Amino acid sequence: MEDAEEGIRAGVDALGFIFVEESPRYIEPEKAKEIAANISPFVDLVGVFIDRDNIEVQEIVDYCGLSYVQLHGSETPEYCGQLAYAASPCKVIKAFRISGSAIPEDFQPYQDVVQGFLLDTYVADQAGGTGSSFNWDMIESLALQRPIILAGGLSPDNVTEAIDKVRPFAIDVNSGVEIRPGLKDYDKLRMLLDAVWKADLARIS
Repeated sequence: MEDAEEGIRAGVDALGFIFVEESPRYIEPEKAKEIAANISPFVDLVGVFIDRDNIEVQEIVDYCGLSYVQLHGSETPEYCGQLAYAASPCKVIKAFRISGSAIPEDFQPYQDVVQGFLLDTYVADQAGGTGSSFNWDMIESLALQRPIILAGGLSPDNVTEAIDKVRPFAIDVNSGVEIRPGLKDYDKLRMLLDAVWKADLARIS
């Protein structure tokens, strides 16, 4: 709860809850529901999943009151569509780990069933939270038709450059504002959000 409150105080637009038991940042649905019930209604809640049964995902979405699901596994377009068009639908973000071999055809089948693409760094046997960035220059060649959420090694030191180069709809940050996995560094969090606001102001001024 303290992490959530500090994040909101710093100015985040969304909070992520990682429902991947193997992750050091895993949170149980009961705890996520407790946090969700006590925060501002103008902050989006994002559930992070990897190749989990879509019925279980929908149950957690409904139980915790999530705004989005963020899918980091090998989920198919059909899987994404089942969540997007369910009886109680939620918005879907599909994550892709970007390597030098990424091509537009990797994304095309998802265009009609997701609200955005999260681009993270490809590291073998690691689905996310790598703490490493990738070659942002290649993003333009992917011809993405959905908003981009940029992830991968973002920190107060490089977030301004990332925003200037990529012009993403949003950024996703974790390890760059942590002391260790699962333990947030509030000073780094405030520094990063300050850099984000300054970069945004520079773009519109």
